[in-house]
Amino acid sequence: MEARCVARFVRVTPRKMRLVADLVRGKNVNEAINILKFTTRSASSPTLKAIQSAVANYAQLFEASSAEIDSLLVRTIFADEGPTMHRFMPRAQGRATPIKKRMTHLTVVVAPPAASEEAEKDTAAEAAEKPVKKSAAKKAAKKSAAKKPATKKSSPRKTKS
Repeated sequence: MEARCVARFVRVTPRKMRLVADLVRGKNVNEAINILKFTTRSASSPTLKAIQSAVANYAQLFEASSAEIDSLLVRTIFADEGPTMHRFMPRAQGRATPIKKRMTHLTVVVAPPAASEEAEKDTAAEAAEKPVKKSAAKKAAKKSAAKKPATKKSSPRKTKS
């Protein structure tokens, strides 16, 4: 049970948006809203709107009570790069320099704490399986290397007499 909001074509650079997204990732929704209200960055306003929209989407989809809404967490939030507008600025001696006006696609996913814990358990289980496979491959490589004797040619040294 999760709800999401995708704010596309936001006129803030993705780098600035990621700084704000890192502030609220994994936080309670009410705590994230309070953080964003008092953050002076330009990206905090679109991020705040996206979180509020995701909460509203959750309330509408699952007909949630206010107590359930208060317990929601910002499970994932990420800022992808959108299209870039290319403009030119006139400079001295008839030159022009390019200006890139970047845009962002912001995605916010909110979920209750139980759903977040289940997702973390799934990713932890997947992560636990991967090293086992790698270690088995390393053991097989060590066994094959141990079977082959190492042959080293020694070069004759000249000695002074």
